[in-house]
Amino acid sequence: MPDKWVYVTRNIPQPGLAKLAEQFNIETYQSDEAIPHDVLVSAMKGKRYDALLCMLTDQIDEEVLDAAGPQLKIVATMSVGYEHINLQECGKRNILVANTPGVSTDSVAELTATLLLMTARRVTEGVEAVKKGEWGPWKPMWLCGTELTGRVLGIYGLGRIGFNVGRRLKPFGFSKIYYTDVHEVSYAKDIDAEFVDFDGLIEKCDFICVCCNLTPQTRHMFNAEVFKRMKKGAILINTGRGGVIDHEALTEALRNGDITGAGLDVTEPEPLPPTHPLVSLPNCVILPHMGSNTWDSRNAMAEIAAKNCIAAISDQTPEGIVAA
Repeated sequence: MPDKWVYVTRNIPQPGLAKLAEQFNIETYQSDEAIPHDVLVSAMKGKRYDALLCMLTDQIDEEVLDAAGPQLKIVATMSVGYEHINLQECGKRNILVANTPGVSTDSVAELTATLLLMTARRVTEGVEAVKKGEWGPWKPMWLCGTELTGRVLGIYGLGRIGFNVGRRLKPFGFSKIYYTDVHEVSYAKDIDAEFVDFDGLIEKCDFICVCCNLTPQTRHMFNAEVFKRMKKGAILINTGRGGVIDHEALTEALRNGDITGAGLDVTEPEPLPPTHPLVSLPNCVILPHMGSNTWDSRNAMAEIAAKNCIAAISDQTPEGIVAA
């Protein structure tokens, strides 16, 4: 029997559990829902765990770390984001922090392309029309959307996901692809993407895909003033972070026709309440943050998070380490 213990804050795919079982005794919060914070604190007090495998929805703060005790070696999050973990406190306590970078790149890029097409071609409105019995004889101007061919694509954040979004969308025949990032990147040439500043991005592009992280610099980067400067026919897609867009300003921009449409897989807050005005707008397609929702991606995330836990107790460097 292993002499190490790991606590897992949610039900996770079997490949992750199987990998953990090689080196750990496992205790799991047996639910598909997020563990309440007080339950997590109590669980940490109940046993001296060597590793904590958590989710993006779990706040790993000073209270949790105090409860966990000094033997905790790692907080391994089954996510790319790690904003929910107090990195400073982990650093003080010599607790490693690791994420699962890269595993959801393809799934999020595919979903971004899907959301762009759904929004541009008004797919959701078409599905609802069929369900409601509104599909009648052919009408020449009913549910007309926007073609991609000959348009200008913009990508805000050309990291792994942004690049793969561009790679997937390039064959649709955009006349130009622009990107904005903190600096120019050499691999942009592989998709014939040209670097522009943010002003150039919002003024030149017909479609803009937000693929960046949320930072103090990117928070509410898309606001009322920006929407006024975008093309009237522009469509904005966000699969990055919800807080990059000012949702109140987006609501007004869509209502007033400052831009044509928006597709969101991330919102602020999450979940977005069904009473939020964006939900009822026909020109706004909202998905429930499902960018990484493929079995391929989730199995890989669970397995990498488990491997990170094993690395920490084996005096090895975990993959995707973000703090030590």
